[in-house]
Order: sequence, then C-alpha cells, then structure tokens
Amino acid sequence: MHIVENNGGKSGSRLHRFMDIELELGPAVLVPREETAILGNAAIAILKDRAPGAHVIDMCCGSGNLGLAIASKVPSARVWSADLTDSTVAVARRNADRLGVADRVTIAQGDLFGAFDGLDLAGSIDLVVCNPPYISSARLEGDRSELLESEPREAFDGGPYGLSIHQRLIREAQAFLKPGGWLAFEFGEGQDRQVAALLARARAYAPVSFATDISNAPRVAIARKLDPA
Repeated sequence: MHIVENNGGKSGSRLHRFMDIELELGPAVLVPREETAILGNAAIAILKDRAPGAHVIDMCCGSGNLGLAIASKVPSARVWSADLTDSTVAVARRNADRLGVADRVTIAQGDLFGAFDGLDLAGSIDLVVCNPPYISSARLEGDRSELLESEPREAFDGGPYGLSIHQRLIREAQAFLKPGGWLAFEFGEGQDRQVAALLARARAYAPVSFATDISNAPRVAIARKLDPA
C-alpha cells in the first residue's frame, strides 16, 4: 500500500498511488493491492495488441483504479466502469475528474452488468476486467476478520466459497464481449482450479491462462471469448 497524504477535502479520504496514478480513497472503497496491478498490466498488454479505440468494461470498479489506470496508459481506450454503491461510484467519478479522463470513462451504478442497461454495449467490448470480492463469508467472520476494520465488507465477501461474483462475471460477460474479446479478472490464492473449471463449464472461452504474483502463485485469469462460428 502506498498512502501518500491525507486529503482534507472529504471526510475520511486519503490519497493513494496505484500504477503511477494518484487516487482518492475513502471508507467506502477497497485500498488497491499490489496483486491488482498484475491484472492492470495484463489488461494493458492485451489492449496494446488490439487496434486503437478499444472498448473496456471495468466491473466492481471500487475507486476506479483499474479502469482509470487503463484509460491513463492507453489514451485511445474508452472505458465503462461500474460498482454497486452510490458512495463508491462517487469516489470513482471524483478520481476520473482528478485524472482528466472523465470524457473517456463512464462510471455507472448497478448490480454488475445491470449498471449498463440502456447503453447498448452488448457485443461491443474488447476487454472486461474485474477485481471481484473473493474471500469466503466464513473466513471474513474468522481468520480474515481484520479486513473489515477499515474497509467495506462488500469489497471482500465472495459468498460461501469466495467465487459467487466470479460465477456471474463469467456468465454475464459473454453478452458484452466481442468474439475474440478478452475477460481478465483477479481471484484469491489457491482458487485457480475452481476458476479454470468455471470458465471451462461456460463453454464460451478458449482455455484460460494465468498471470502469477511474485511467489509464482496464479492470481489473474485471462480468457479469450470464442467465436461462435
């Protein structure tokens, strides 16, 4: 974590550096971890191999860190970000304004892809990225309860097995991705086999590849949507 200073403008807010951009954080949002930069760098590498003007969705955007890092480092990209709560969305919108990319980053509020109802994005997206909650509810009541002391439960609670949002993400992203588009998302240490099984069961993606952390543990899944033809 790299908290750089207090920000007196908003109660409880502070500034944080992630992938060379400075973000406002607050009690309503997750503090971006170093593992999430693995996802961000993988996303940028994918986009640099695609034509300019890529369309990107950043799901479960929190402070907006992933979508805003992508928009900052890939100036031709158009990003749609979403999260569930109004307080989180407000922070992400302030960060888009702070970084001067609000003209290319739309931040919507809603339940996963339902946030984009009426925007006509189906079948138009080159890349979906997501850092979903992935800790089981039971662990948040036990050995990981310290996480809830200063950050919101919604940022961590992934349901009974930690993969409830992943299941929906894999299923619902299909309608938004172009054939040949990419889905990339973070997951918890030791969840790679379950993630691979979920993607295989969807029968909509090529075999998954994984990006690893500094200890060589898989932490990011990268899967290409198959062409139905």
